[in-house]
Amino acid sequence: MAESPEPHEGDSGTRRGRRPVRPDPESGPVALLAHRLWELKEQAGDPSFAEMSSRLGAAASKSSLAAAARGRALPSWETTWEFVRVLAVDRLGRDSAQTEREWRGHWEQARNADPVGQKTSGAEERRPERDAETPHIRQPPHVPQPLHVPQPLHTGKPPHIGKPPHVPQPPPAGKPPRIRRPAVLVALSAVVAVTVGTLIVVLSPTAGGEESGPRPDVTRTQAAALPRDDSTFEGDVTYPDGTVVKPGTRFTKVWRIRNTGATPWYRRYLTQMDGGPCHAPRRVLIPSTAPGESVDIAVRVRAAGAPGRCKIYWKMTNEDGAPLFAGKRPIFLDVTVK
Repeated sequence: MAESPEPHEGDSGTRRGRRPVRPDPESGPVALLAHRLWELKEQAGDPSFAEMSSRLGAAASKSSLAAAARGRALPSWETTWEFVRVLAVDRLGRDSAQTEREWRGHWEQARNADPVGQKTSGAEERRPERDAETPHIRQPPHVPQPLHVPQPLHTGKPPHIGKPPHVPQPPPAGKPPRIRRPAVLVALSAVVAVTVGTLIVVLSPTAGGEESGPRPDVTRTQAAALPRDDSTFEGDVTYPDGTVVKPGTRFTKVWRIRNTGATPWYRRYLTQMDGGPCHAPRRVLIPSTAPGESVDIAVRVRAAGAPGRCKIYWKMTNEDGAPLFAGKRPIFLDVTVK
């Protein structure tokens, strides 16, 4: 169910700290996107970034939401959508699919208008000063060197390729010289064999150098072979949105989710993204689920002792608490205590 605008607890006073400066929409495409985020935030009652990240259930930190509205660097689509979702869809009651298409167009327009990269904040803004002190020296392009042919085995003197080995001195006068042709041919054959064998070792891809590392096409194939991880919310099994419960009642909320990816779910949890007047465990273990299977996730809840609305958001996390499926909306409990 879509939430209607409602007053925020603690909004009657002034906020602590400096209020962020609103970006100039004419300064660039990223600033224009941030300017639109500011306008949406004001339309939704101007909640704080901490409130958006906690009570309103945005699956993004308050610093990421603040950086998106600062307009210095293009935020990720996941952060942008969480910023928009909790305000436009959950708070103002706008259509989710239509809102996502509209803001996806704004985000892609900002990304495509500045393909080289946007201005960033923090340390990256100070990089030109460091570059001015220590200029970057471009390395000359690599020029292949002529093939080096190693010499044969060390014998004291390098062999003379193409020349016959040492020929014995002629015999004393009076005797005809004797030329040992078989010995000359054997020596030449040995020199040629050593040289050819050395060339084969130098030219072999397994002899080292760049060819010995992993091939780029093999690395890309291995990366593409990683199994896809995805989920689909199938519905509320018990206590659908708007159910009325009595104060102090204990009940079990059950959701049904399907594993639509190719990765088995093992040791994953459903973790609360914010608190509420109702009491529930901080996280519950999700039963192991194979790809293609559906799983029912149950949470024991105790209703608040006083009348009011009880809404709590949950996201799937790994065993270390890191959120999964950043681009998907959290599931939630939404009951009325009366």
